[in-house]
Amino acid sequence: MKNINLIMKELHSFLILWSTQSLSLLGSSMTNFALVMWTYQEKGSALTTALLSVCSYVPYIVMSIFAGALSDKWNKKVTMLVSDSFAALCTVMVLVLLKSGQLEIWHLYCLNALNGLMGTVQQPAGDVAISLITPREHYQKVSGLRSFSNSLVNILSPVAATSIFAAFGLDAVIYFDLSTFTVAFIALCFFVDIPIVQEIKDKGDSLIESAKDGLRYLKEHRGILDLILFLAGINLTASMYNAAFPAMLLSRSGGGERALAIVNASVGIAMLVGSLAASVLPEPKSRVRIICNTLFLSMSTENFFLAFGSSVPVWCLGAILGWIWVPIMNANMDVLFRSYIPVAMQGRVYSSRNTLQFFTIPVGYLFGGVLVDKVFEPFMAMQQPDSLWLTAFGSGKGSGAAMFFMIIGILGVVTCLIFRNDSHIWKLEE
Repeated sequence: MKNINLIMKELHSFLILWSTQSLSLLGSSMTNFALVMWTYQEKGSALTTALLSVCSYVPYIVMSIFAGALSDKWNKKVTMLVSDSFAALCTVMVLVLLKSGQLEIWHLYCLNALNGLMGTVQQPAGDVAISLITPREHYQKVSGLRSFSNSLVNILSPVAATSIFAAFGLDAVIYFDLSTFTVAFIALCFFVDIPIVQEIKDKGDSLIESAKDGLRYLKEHRGILDLILFLAGINLTASMYNAAFPAMLLSRSGGGERALAIVNASVGIAMLVGSLAASVLPEPKSRVRIICNTLFLSMSTENFFLAFGSSVPVWCLGAILGWIWVPIMNANMDVLFRSYIPVAMQGRVYSSRNTLQFFTIPVGYLFGGVLVDKVFEPFMAMQQPDSLWLTAFGSGKGSGAAMFFMIIGILGVVTCLIFRNDSHIWKLEE
């Protein structure tokens, strides 16, 4: 009990920030999930829904490299409050357009782009804030708790969003989102004290020079750079998966909104179990080995279950096998970065990382949406009844997306095998 009380005292600010921000994340995730369902109901296109994420990520990636320099110079608390308030304002605009009967999909694209732009400074500010309020010896616990909350959000948001959306409509989901934002805003504003790093605040470098610092650091630390590029390759596969996933489950025989919610909840349960494991497991001898092995296990399972499965239980099993390893990977990656990169440089380095690691996400969403709608679905529609492809992936709408999952599964496995042999990554163990 003494140890528990001591840990609670040392993590007091983090626990307040973590719990309230997680609640706000739940509301935002529910809104995003509901908007995907609304968009697919309007257009019935994988590309249309994928463009929601493309519009969020493009400004985020383009501006991240400069936003990190600003994040290092600006007050972290103020940056987070302003960014969160802007995101809430965008949500209010969606609600106003919806209630007036004027909401169009292009409105969502524009608002997502604005949200992505603000996220460029909010995300590195939040990451550095966690480092500032967390004692170094608790980094792994904190990473596990953050993975735990993300997993819980993944479990609750699809089920809650689907239930509220079906019963009360999209506006009810948005009202819940805005109420969670209010709680998080008040907690951060009045109950969380984030220290100011004086040497960063007083530093007078130009914005471009500060941005170059992050890139220069990565160039001089090749192991960190190659690890980021590894994740960029994984993100390419994962974003193509995300583009095809709702299209397949919403349109395939045996699928629908209920199936999408159940499989998404299975993802959340798997990540919850993985997060608990990440929180209690002892420090590994090799974090790099854990990262490589968990990503390989993730890439080599779920995509193939989705490709060849034809029922909700099989899809759920694939989701569990694919996602249970992700929190363990994230926790080890997070500890490796926080321990290796000086706090004074983290904002700039994290922003450079975001540009390099996440630039493949909009590319993957775009490719995934186009390939499913324009290549794989038409290909499967042209097959004869005795075709081997129909035997493997089924027939009707959604079978092309299933075939696409096989392709991205192979791509993910190959990516893991290539980077597993990168000597620069393994030198991080030294």
